Amino acid sequence: MTTTSTVSTEPAAHQEKAGLSQGQIVRKRFMGNTAALISLVLFLLILVLAYSAGGFFGLPGWWKFTYNEVNDLANGGKPTLQLFPFSLGEHPFGQDRLGRDTFAQTMRGVQISVAVMFIIGVVGGAIGVVVGAVSGFFRGRIEAVLMRLTDIVIVIPLIILAAVLGQLAARWIPAGIQPYFLGLFVGLVAWTGLARLVRAEFLSLREREFVDAARIAGASNARIIFKHILPNAVGVIIVSVTLSMSAAILLETSLSYIGMGVKAPDVSLGSLISQNQEAFSTRPWLFWWPGIFIVAICLCINFIGDGLRDAFDPRQKKFNAKKAGAATAPDDGQGAEGSRPTKV
Repeated sequence: MTTTSTVSTEPAAHQEKAGLSQGQIVRKRFMGNTAALISLVLFLLILVLAYSAGGFFGLPGWWKFTYNEVNDLANGGKPTLQLFPFSLGEHPFGQDRLGRDTFAQTMRGVQISVAVMFIIGVVGGAIGVVVGAVSGFFRGRIEAVLMRLTDIVIVIPLIILAAVLGQLAARWIPAGIQPYFLGLFVGLVAWTGLARLVRAEFLSLREREFVDAARIAGASNARIIFKHILPNAVGVIIVSVTLSMSAAILLETSLSYIGMGVKAPDVSLGSLISQNQEAFSTRPWLFWWPGIFIVAICLCINFIGDGLRDAFDPRQKKFNAKKAGAATAPDDGQGAEGSRPTKV
């Protein structure tokens, strides 16, 4: 006598994760996100190009011109880059009206803008996570004080506060390190949105069963915050930080455009656009290259943030139509997948 009994099989997703550490699982999820992986590679290529061509920390780059070097105009200042046949020429991105090489200026602008972006993201992210975590976990008077401080900072327009801090940095800080202090000052006030998001996440997670279990086990408040709750909120934090970093490069661009960001003789992507705004109709390439790099960097950061969010957050599951179809398809006429005939 033959009957059909259903044999439970482990889901394919769990089978793939068996024997893997948390870091390996995160890395595998991220590597499976095509858009995030392409964005990471493109962003790294932009950084390698900028720092290898322009040099860094006093080391010279492979490009023969510097960003503040004045040269004779070649080809009327037009870009000498050719795609068919490929040739860089003397000045691939062209020259400004003073003869300065636009490629060298753009690479220097990428270095400064990315450095400012990272400083703002790290400083603002750290302050926002600490303020949001402490206020959401302890609540009471601590939450009231921290949230009122957050409300005060939110009321002041960020671009105005950043412009004032940028002017103070230009007045008191040496020219060579002004951009980095600008990023530091802006990061000190660019944490409010993240603090509110982290607080809301902590208010929800602090009532979960695993937090009660940690308390019963004798875990301290610091251990509960950093070892139990914070890893479960990492998805929200990563998305918010990456969005703030892409917004930071736009903020730095805006400040430099209105003359309150990076000051001469240094340059950033925003200051390059500001310096050459009068030449838009005569030398439009002076806008193309800084603008292209600004858009590319912002898109890369956003896609990388989405990929990290999906990789760290176990609740984010990617639907695969092929696997879903295979799971519901009949197995050679013997019933649904996972069933097999057994003899009694």
